[in-house]
Amino acid sequence: MIAVDTNILVRYLVKDEASQTALATTFLANNRCLVLKTVLLELVWVLSSPAGYNLQRKTVHERLLHALGLSCIETEEPANVAQALAWYAEGMDFADALHLAGSSELSGFATFDRKFSATAKKLDAVPSVTLIR
Repeated sequence: MIAVDTNILVRYLVKDEASQTALATTFLANNRCLVLKTVLLELVWVLSSPAGYNLQRKTVHERLLHALGLSCIETEEPANVAQALAWYAEGMDFADALHLAGSSELSGFATFDRKFSATAKKLDAVPSVTLIR
C-alpha cells in the first residue's frame, strides 16, 4: 500500500490537466492507496476554496464519495471519515466534522467557534460540542 498526495487525487477528480489526469488514473488503477486524513483536509480545501477550484459543497461531496469508493482506496479511520463526510453533506465544515468525528471516543469537543457549535447542535452530533465563552 502507498499513501497518495492531494495532487494525485485532484488531477483524478478534476481532470483539468490531461497528461497528469492520465498518470493519476493509471497510478490509482494499479496500486492500493491510502488517503491520509490530512490529505482529505487539503483535498476538500483545494476543491472548495475560492483560491482553488471553488466547487460547490454538493460537487465536492460527490467527488469525495467517488474517490473514496474506489476499490484501490483506503482511508485512515474509515468510520470517522464516513461520519465526517455525512456531517459535511449536511452543512458542517469538513475540518470541523473530521475533528469531531475523531473525538468520538471522548466526552466531547471544546471550541470557541460559535458556528461549529451551532451546526453540531443542529445536527445532534455526537460527541457534543462545548462552546467556550
